[in-house]
Amino acid sequence: MSNTEFGKGCHLHLIDGSAFIFRAYHALPPLTRKSDGLPIGAVSGFCNMLQRYVEGNTGPDAPTHVAVIFDHSGKSFRNDLYDQYKANRPPAPEDLRPQFPLTRDATRAFNIACKEIEGFEADDIIATLACQARAAGGRCTIISSDKDLMQLVGDGVEMLDAMKNKRIDRDGVVEKFGVGPERVVDVQALAGDSVDNVPGAPGIGIKTAALLINEYGSLEDLLDRAEEIKQPKRRQTLIDKRDQIELSKQLVQLDCDMELDFTLADLEVKEPEPEVLLGFLAEMEFRTLSKRMADQLGMEAPTIAEAPAAVAEVAAPEAVPFDASKYECVRDAAALQVWIDQIRERGWVAVDTETTGLNEMLVDLVGISLCVEAGSACYIPLTHKAGEDDLFGGDGLAEGQMPLDDALAMLKPVLEDPAILKIGQNIKYDAKIFTRYGVTVAPIDDTMLMSYALHGGEHGNGMDTLSERYLDHTPIPIKPLLGSGKSAITFDKVAIDDATAYAAEDADITLRLWQQFKPKLHQRQVTTVYETLERPLVPVLAEMEMHGIKVDRETLSRMSNSFAQKMAGLEAEIHDLAGEAFNVGSPAQLGEILFDKMSLPGGKRGKTGKYSTGADILEDLATEHDLPGKVLDWRQLSKLKSTYTDALQDHINPDTGRVHTSYLQTGANTGRMASSDPNLQNIPVRSEEGRRIREAFVAEPGNVLLSLDYSQIELRILAHVAGIETLKEAFAQGQDIHAMTASEVFDVPLEEMTPDIRRQAKAINFGVIYGISGFGLARNLRIPRKEAQGFIDRYFERFPGIRRYMDTTVEFAKEHGHVQTLFGRKIHTPEIAAKGPKAGFAKRAAINAPIQGTAADVIRRAMIRMPEAIAHLPARMLLQVHDELLFEVPEAAVEETIAVAKATMEGAADPAVHLDVKLVVDAGRGQNWAEAH
Repeated sequence: MSNTEFGKGCHLHLIDGSAFIFRAYHALPPLTRKSDGLPIGAVSGFCNMLQRYVEGNTGPDAPTHVAVIFDHSGKSFRNDLYDQYKANRPPAPEDLRPQFPLTRDATRAFNIACKEIEGFEADDIIATLACQARAAGGRCTIISSDKDLMQLVGDGVEMLDAMKNKRIDRDGVVEKFGVGPERVVDVQALAGDSVDNVPGAPGIGIKTAALLINEYGSLEDLLDRAEEIKQPKRRQTLIDKRDQIELSKQLVQLDCDMELDFTLADLEVKEPEPEVLLGFLAEMEFRTLSKRMADQLGMEAPTIAEAPAAVAEVAAPEAVPFDASKYECVRDAAALQVWIDQIRERGWVAVDTETTGLNEMLVDLVGISLCVEAGSACYIPLTHKAGEDDLFGGDGLAEGQMPLDDALAMLKPVLEDPAILKIGQNIKYDAKIFTRYGVTVAPIDDTMLMSYALHGGEHGNGMDTLSERYLDHTPIPIKPLLGSGKSAITFDKVAIDDATAYAAEDADITLRLWQQFKPKLHQRQVTTVYETLERPLVPVLAEMEMHGIKVDRETLSRMSNSFAQKMAGLEAEIHDLAGEAFNVGSPAQLGEILFDKMSLPGGKRGKTGKYSTGADILEDLATEHDLPGKVLDWRQLSKLKSTYTDALQDHINPDTGRVHTSYLQTGANTGRMASSDPNLQNIPVRSEEGRRIREAFVAEPGNVLLSLDYSQIELRILAHVAGIETLKEAFAQGQDIHAMTASEVFDVPLEEMTPDIRRQAKAINFGVIYGISGFGLARNLRIPRKEAQGFIDRYFERFPGIRRYMDTTVEFAKEHGHVQTLFGRKIHTPEIAAKGPKAGFAKRAAINAPIQGTAADVIRRAMIRMPEAIAHLPARMLLQVHDELLFEVPEAAVEETIAVAKATMEGAADPAVHLDVKLVVDAGRGQNWAEAH
């Protein structure tokens, strides 16, 4: 076949270059060129993929013509149609950007045609070439798994998913979309695409779209006959959103008629020119691939000085069995240097610390474990104590350990090297330990956070859970090493051999998890969540935690005494109401009083034969009698005293005089953070006594505390996602949203509003976000259930958009198995199809998750930006509690700090998401947290 014709018998291969690049980048660990530090990991993977492609495409079905098609940087014609097209896509990772032109160079080095056109996407070029090949009587195979290209399949055009080695023909398209290739664009126009920001028809997913298209024949017929659709919500959506749907079809329809400055004949397969290919591989310092290609080409590989092994040679985690006997105990500088050399050659290391406890601010470092590839790990013991049978040194340390300072001095350059990635499981803990010893660990990757971005809502993210689930390996348990109860020991008293097996395995597991999770981030389209909401938050939280907040011990002591006195007063009232004295703190005695003596309804005995007296039971009974309400008040004071005013005193660090809470990013499925030791997220604020706890959190002399709090952020997000114009307008005009709701629901003019009516409206506003029922609202307001249900019914009548949002969200969760925040966080809903009591909870959780999750994402974004925003100010961010950030600032810098922090928080959603309702932040100041808030 000459290079002047393309016709019958020709076979064109079109490779989706961008897919190859991103798969290479996310599937393989980072790699830098040793000579100058240039990132080349994606280029290495890309070259290996091209090499395997060339090697595997021989024989009678081999292509006669081939091209790698790339996306051109910049906007395409679709941005002219819709300026928000792909607006949510984050910029490419910094270490990937310089590799884009190198992948083009690699393609040309393999002597394969390399094509891209300004103003058009790769998919359009592929579409045009595929249609040309078909028209010329030839065949075309598109090497990609991109669903957008499936509209081209049929009549001599097929797709090949190279990752799965699976061919996609017409049946494969029907399996994916529920329709044939000729109707794929119709389904996509209805379903939209959150990744590309194609709007589609709200509430209609792939399955529903396919059902509609199969019933009506085409998108145009469906829209013309929308009035015939029986389901009211779906009918109205198609009528109201017709223009948006038709625009969406324009966005997903590929251009098959582009003007090209080359022909199919120009894409004829050519053998690589050995000098060009080997020269490029040598320039990239790909030693292994250079040798392999030189052998294939019958030439001698060029010399590559000190070239690292190709990244692709890292063993897959499942290929190497766990074997603790192969882990090394590093006892001297010479042995440690060998590991440091390996780390520098690889460009990454999994790292873990062993300490004498869990409080990062007080524990001592005992040892460090490292892993550079699956099965290759070590432990560096540093401060293990000598046992009775060991020879004691002057410091009581066991023999065969490196001096702590010497080991850290050797590791510090590696752990702080920006070209070496440090991988950890909950690496924030390890980073704080190292910081206390003068080592700043960066950059980092965290397998716990990767799992959270991938699997939020499906299962826990602890190492044992992840190891058993994804590596089919049960880690060595810690309990046999440390013991339990009074006989428990700290890790520095564990024998070094036992410690080596345990600690090195942790690092080994971490690396294997990283190798599995890293490529999945891209495959499951959660890279943005991890890279913009999770990973960059780690150093921010670590700094906040280490700085802590000052807590006044005397204030706490006074509160404890005051709470004790109030509890005694409540006990007396409870005894009077009961007609006898009893132990209010005893559930058994309380049950007998309520159900046997007073004969109140709802008494249920548990397996032990005793009555249940949980908060839910008492809240129901509080609408019937005063005694249960008094008991709830007594319990709240008891919890405040035991959990806060007493316990907080024990959490004051003796060295700093401050409390150092620890934040858990994976604490809730929705993205909300939890805190522990102590838990500062759950300090009650609804009662006067609960709010008083904040009086004990104080500023240092000369400073004040600043509280910046998002105003009704979840209601604002609800107004946006549910499209409730009344609420949007109220927020835009700065109205009292609860008073407005009360006026709308209860038909009470604003000038006649009473605090009690407003309180009821507030309870409904926030309750609806959590899918509250009449039963739940009755509990909250302590009113009859029928009256509460009437409030909710009137609320939905006045704001029908909320009901639509709730129904649409539940439908989406059932279809996809997850719901999603505006920033792309996927919150899995495994029990959404459950029956019985779980069903109601699962639906409420699904309804609330996008709202609460989006609010959590917003404050995460604000926190990540805040250090840079206030870097020029003498201000510190101390705490995050739900929608609030707390700062400590010298009095002279208060006004500027408020202005900068407020602007940062109010603009946190931009540019990723444009909200219809403006975010508003309230600021307050004071000598203590209560005054500031």
